[in-house]
Amino acid sequence: MNLILLLVALGLTGASPLGDSKVCQPHSRPWQVKLHGGGVSCSGALIDKLWIVTSFDCAPTSYSTIASLGEHDVTVDEGTEQHIYVADVIRHSPYRSPLHSLTMVRLAEPARFTQHAQPIPLPSRCPQPGETCHVSGWGSTIPNQYEPSQRLKCITVPVVDDQTCMNTFPEFLFWSMGMVCAGQANTDNCMHDGGSVMVCDGQLQGVQWFSHGCSNPADPSVYTKLCMYNDWIHDVMDRYTPPLPTETTPVMT
Repeated sequence: MNLILLLVALGLTGASPLGDSKVCQPHSRPWQVKLHGGGVSCSGALIDKLWIVTSFDCAPTSYSTIASLGEHDVTVDEGTEQHIYVADVIRHSPYRSPLHSLTMVRLAEPARFTQHAQPIPLPSRCPQPGETCHVSGWGSTIPNQYEPSQRLKCITVPVVDDQTCMNTFPEFLFWSMGMVCAGQANTDNCMHDGGSVMVCDGQLQGVQWFSHGCSNPADPSVYTKLCMYNDWIHDVMDRYTPPLPTETTPVMT
């Protein structure tokens, strides 16, 4: 019951897009992060006060890229935003790999958790074929139109089984156990926004890897299957989170 109430509060139940524009209910995805500056413009998911998960192709630059939390319309100062520099970037693979697409981003200072900025839980299980999931990002949701959106977009997509997804791949693409596919005809699932976030049953299950079917919305998009990377994510957080400042007790003289 508590989970249902949480999903209602976050706008995830019946999370079909608003009208034809597919604009999210403002601030219904408080974990969504806009990464911009330093030559990048992409999405990520807040998982901790200091950490964001995104894709390999989203390549922030330390102290040049800004992470904007509590964002909805990127052209308007809504008074809900927190703008924090990126301090560190840890990629799963140092070079582009056909088998992995995952980046961890550490913030220069802790995020303040508010109604508009909240972490999303990491997966406790893997997504299942046919399961309904929710994808959000600032990309276009219209095939063959690549202009980014000013407002956060949301789409609802089903998870596609591995074999069906592989059958849609061009011959030059590799299949990896770290991939999960979601989408179907008429969902306009081509976000064109690196790191678009996929949430299933209130858990972070994917960040967009690529969409090879942008010209055909019947082709599913491919996401990094985050349930396969829980150990790596926690290891990065343990190794790269700076120690908390040590409090000292004043000496009475």
